[in-house]
Formats: sequence, structure tokens, C-alpha cells
Amino acid sequence: MAADPLLRRRELLALLGISAAAAAASGGANLPAAQALSRTAARRPPSPSSLPFKPLPGPLPLPVAGLSGAEQQRLFSAITLDDRLVVPDGYRAELVAVWGEPVAAGRFGYNNDYLALRELAGGLALLTVNFEYISPRPWLEGFKEATGEELPARAVIQALLERGGAVDVPSLDPTDPLARQCRQLAAAALRDLGIGVIALRCDGEGSWRREPGRYDRRIDGLSGLEDPAALLRVSGPAAAVFRARERLGYDDGLGDRVIGTFSNCAGGVTPWGTVLSAEENFQDQVAEAVFADGSASPPAQQPFQFGEQRVRGLGNPFALAGNKYGWMVELDPQRPEQPAVKHSWLGRFRHEAVAVQAVAGQPLVVYSGCDRMGGHLYRFVSAGRISDPADPANSRLLQDGRLEAARFAADGSGQWLPLTPSTAVDPLLPSHFEGHGVPQACRLPHSDRRRAGAETFSSDAQVADYRRRFPTLGDLYPGEGEQRMGAILIDAHLAATAAGATPSARPEDTDLDPLNGDLLIAFTAGGANADGRADPAIFRGPAGEASWPHGWIMRLSDGGPAAGSRFRWRMAATGGTPWQGGAGFTNPDNLAFDRAGNLWMVTDHSGRGREILQFGNNGCWLLPRSGPAAGEALLFATGPMECELCGPCFDAAETSLFLAVQHPGEANGTRAGAAREGHGYRLVNRDGLPFDQLRWVPLGSNWPSGVPGRAPRPAVVAIRRLDGAPLLAPGRPRPGEQ
Repeated sequence: MAADPLLRRRELLALLGISAAAAAASGGANLPAAQALSRTAARRPPSPSSLPFKPLPGPLPLPVAGLSGAEQQRLFSAITLDDRLVVPDGYRAELVAVWGEPVAAGRFGYNNDYLALRELAGGLALLTVNFEYISPRPWLEGFKEATGEELPARAVIQALLERGGAVDVPSLDPTDPLARQCRQLAAAALRDLGIGVIALRCDGEGSWRREPGRYDRRIDGLSGLEDPAALLRVSGPAAAVFRARERLGYDDGLGDRVIGTFSNCAGGVTPWGTVLSAEENFQDQVAEAVFADGSASPPAQQPFQFGEQRVRGLGNPFALAGNKYGWMVELDPQRPEQPAVKHSWLGRFRHEAVAVQAVAGQPLVVYSGCDRMGGHLYRFVSAGRISDPADPANSRLLQDGRLEAARFAADGSGQWLPLTPSTAVDPLLPSHFEGHGVPQACRLPHSDRRRAGAETFSSDAQVADYRRRFPTLGDLYPGEGEQRMGAILIDAHLAATAAGATPSARPEDTDLDPLNGDLLIAFTAGGANADGRADPAIFRGPAGEASWPHGWIMRLSDGGPAAGSRFRWRMAATGGTPWQGGAGFTNPDNLAFDRAGNLWMVTDHSGRGREILQFGNNGCWLLPRSGPAAGEALLFATGPMECELCGPCFDAAETSLFLAVQHPGEANGTRAGAAREGHGYRLVNRDGLPFDQLRWVPLGSNWPSGVPGRAPRPAVVAIRRLDGAPLLAPGRPRPGEQ
């Protein structure tokens, strides 16, 4: 059955909180193919002169371009992807900072992700940047040029292969040269992760330039290892777990202080000016599983591995405690002398989203998501109330409150489940998934509470027996008071699963609609892997598919901050090709609203599988809230080869859009000469007729230099209009401007 474009547009209008009754007929999803195709041909696209910019064509034919089926086939039968950052006519992208540049006592890190710009008096601005992980092949290829240093990478890779691919570095003989080499290599990688703050100034022509000074700061993966004053602090109940004298698991001897931060992915800005930085895939570098008292597994459970395709266990050579990572970190960009704080009331999981709601007279509310297949959506509600949203003292509200996880119902309702000792154990049963035709076992905190991690239960009867043994979360986590609550927060993902929170489709970002306060959530992909499966009753494809790899954007209307309160939700935009019923993009990731309520979105498809690769390079999309293009998805930018675009944010005048270009050349590394390969795809035009596309794809990247044979580097760019006007100012660029 052909997809109805009017239905897609109605979904996108709903995404933006706009009534779409006049935009689509009811029942469009069930139209026969011929009728749906006639609507496709009949709907007049917005005229180019009415759009805020000329959308990029991308590699797939999209209805918004207004081309006939024959024109689509002619223009899209053969294309070539570009190894560059492509922006619309009338705009330009300028480099702001590049991996390897000096920042304070360190350097601008690798794989820049979330960005937050804070403008100060006198034309100065502070840009806070997350550095998530390293992509080993391009990182190794570009390391000497970027840093001036040599690494023993080849020797370590060969030695690890001879020892089975991984090694527990702390257990090596101190005289073994491999121990020193592993620490050197791991330290170089961890120094490229964490958080950075750089000062910028906008010149008279609108370009942003670095202005190093007292605000520049680096917090990396080993901050505090050699200087105790640089250790990070911990607030909330987990600190009591870290200070405990007796424990079931590993003790790093640091009490409630923490060495560094890494895996910093998404983030958010508070109304009082601090930045929240989310530690996401920490499980790759330290042991994730914890014991019932919240103590860590031994570092040997995540040994050091290093190869050109994969890096794991960077924390192992330094015996880092895994329970101290996976938190939300707060820092004040204007106070580089103030230690960063990991707020344990916000829970420990694979954080990949944060949205802060601060209303005078109300508790502080912070939304976050766990980016794993089957991860949950969370809400923190403070015990105290906001007086002035701009008061820096509001940071104290993050130190006491409650953490809740979302349970979605298929009828569009939902409820927040408090994660407290008295909360009942009531997980989603294996039979629920079987009823939707997909198998999925239930992973719960291990029933032998002397063992760390999870246990798998494949039948309802096994889960029922488990619930008889452990009727509440308090029966799973021993201790009293703060130590028990701290253990629950440290093991938040498994505790939320046990409580019955909905396993979701990798919630990668959350953002609050500035016009009506609704929460927008980017769920990047549905399906299953070793971590779990998204609930097929909630996360379904356009034709009811139980596994849908292209993702969704959800709009959630919260019912208030009371414990156990309810909410309403609707899936407002669905990823996928137009002929599948999707909006034309795949795998929505970071979200950002501008002041007018237009939604900006970047995608992250990681380039896995032909069904995903057909979407080409990752991009930045605009979903206008009003005007002729309301309800459309307009492609604003595409990234260089094998990268993702991250962290969209704006300056105060909204004349500049900042984007982080992450991991160019991640799969193939440095592009040699004009190396490329041909791909073939079967596409469908607007008339429902299939046609073949030959696509030439560069292998690897040379971005941002563009010099053949030169290694790619992650970097931050600022995009602005050539005429200096706001990004979405009415009117068209002057003739001849490119």
C-alpha cells in the first residue's frame, strides 16, 4: 500500500502542536494505493519563494520538492555523495574549533557532541562542548598531526592479539612493558574525552572566533587522577554508597570523589546558566553491572581492548570504579574554578537526553532518557521548589528529590513510576511480547543478590516466582536510608525494569516546546539487541511493524509534578522513506527549538545496513511550525562522509547555528585520493513506481581540510546566512550568492 503524504504532514503538524484538521483527510492510512497516489500528485508543494531556504535534495526523492514522478526518476537515478558539509544556497559554514587545538591545560577533544552557547556582556560567549568517544581508525591516523605526539598503538594492538584480544592491565607484572603502553594509550584516549569550555567572540562580519582566556576549561576522562583538587564531586544518595566502609564489590578508595568524566553525549542548559552533560555509553569503558548494595564490579570485568575497529575498557588500566560513571554532570561555564558535580538523584544509566523545566513556585523537573534498546524515559522531581528560575542557587534542588520512570499505555496515556524502596516489582512479562509476535525475555536484577548484574527470565511463571521473592524494590536492594536509595539510583535501569517501566526505542534527546511546554522525545530506533527490545505495543512502524529501524519523535504532555502523576503521549513523526509512510529521514537524534517554536533535528544512523544506508549522509532538518512549509521536513544540511551532526544550538540573535561534526571517516578512515565505490538502491517515485539508483560513495573522509590523504578531524562549525540576517529571515538570498 502506498503511504499517504497528507497523513505524514498531519503527523508532522501534530509534532509541532498544530491542529491539522484541514491538512489531511481522516482515514488516510487506510486508503487504497491508487487513491493515496492521486493525493500525492494533487497536493501542491509550497513554492520555493515561500520557504525560509531552498532545501537540499538529499539522496532520496522527497515530496516537498514538488517534482513529478518522471522528474524524480531522472534526477535521482544517478547521484554522488559529497565529503563535505553541505548547506543551502545563501549560507556558509565556518570552522569554530577542531580536534587537537589547545584548550586550557589540555586540548579540544575528539568526537565533539552536545553544544551549549552562553553569551556574556561585551560580545564574549562561552561554548561548552561534550567529547563522547574515540573512533579508533581515524583517531590513530590523525593523532600525531593533531597533537604532535606518538602513540605505541601498533605494538599494543599486536600484543593484545597475542593475548586473546584483551588484558586486565592492573593484574600485569609492573615490569611488563605492555602495562605501561596500555596506560599510555588509554590515557591519550581519555584525555580526548569529557567536557570543554572555550571562549568565542563574534567579529564585525558575523564570524565566531576563539578568544582563549580565563574561561577556557577542560574536564577529561582522567581529571583528578594526578591532582586531587580536580576530582569531581557527587551529590545525593549515591555518595553514601561510595563512602560505605563495607561493600559487596570493588572499592576505588576515593570515597565520594570521582576521577573524570567520559562518554559525554547529549546535554542541556539550566535557566540559571549551568550546563548538564550526560554520560552515555560508559559501559564500553568500565564495568556496568553493580551489586545489590550499589558497589562496583571489579575493573577486570571490563578488560582493556584496543583495535582499529573497537576500543573498550579505557578505564581498566586506571582501575576506575564503574558505578561512578553513567551520571548527569553539572558545571558552570563561568566558574572554571568550581568542581563539576555528578547528581545521583538523576539516576545512573546511559544518559542521552536532558530537558530542564523550572517554573516559579513549582518543583524543578528534569527529563532524561537511557539510550539503549529497551532503555527507559525518566523524570526527576525536586523536593524543593523554584523561587526564581534564574537563581544560581537552584543547583541545590538537584541534590534532593525523587526519580521516576515512564510507563506508556497503548491508548496514549501513561504514568510516572517512582523508583523508591516501596515501589512494587511489576515488570513487563515475556507473554506481552509474544502477543505481538516477537520473543523477548525479561532481564531483572539477579535473583542471587550476592551477584552483580542481571538475570534473564523467559517465562511468566519465572517472573511470578521472582515477584514472590522480591515484592518491592526495597526487597532487591539492602540497607537503610540513603544507602538503599543510592543503590537503587546506581542500578536505575534494572530497578526501573523491575518496576514495570516501558522498554523504549532508544530515547536520544528530550526538549521542551517553548510555546506550550510539551516534551519532545527523539526515539532513534525500534527493535531489539542484546540489551533488550522496545515495547511493540508502543513503538510500531507505519504498517504496524513490531520492529522499525527508522525511529520516531514523540510529543508528551505531562500532567504535573505530583508523584505517580499521569501524562498523555502521541507519536507525532515517524522516520522512514516516503513510500514506507515515513517523513523522509531516519534515526532522529538531537533536537533543538528556536524561539519561534520551529523544531531543528539532526540524525544519527551510524551507517549500518542497506535499509539505513539508503538515506545517505546524516543531516540537519528543519520542521517549520508555521507558514506554507508547516508540517514538512526540510533538509538544511548534510555532513561529510561517515559522520553524524550533533548538538544544534543558536546564538541569541539566531543568526548562527552551531553544529558538531562528529566522527568523519569513522568506518574507512582517511580517504585516499578519489577512492569511492558504487552502491545500488531500489527507490520509489511519487507515482509509486520503483526505479534503480546508482550512487557513488566516497570511501573515508578528508574533512575539514579537503586535502586528499589528510586524516579527518571532528570539529565544531557555525552556519550563518551570507547577508547576515537571522537564519530563517524571510526572503531569498541575493542572486548569485552561493
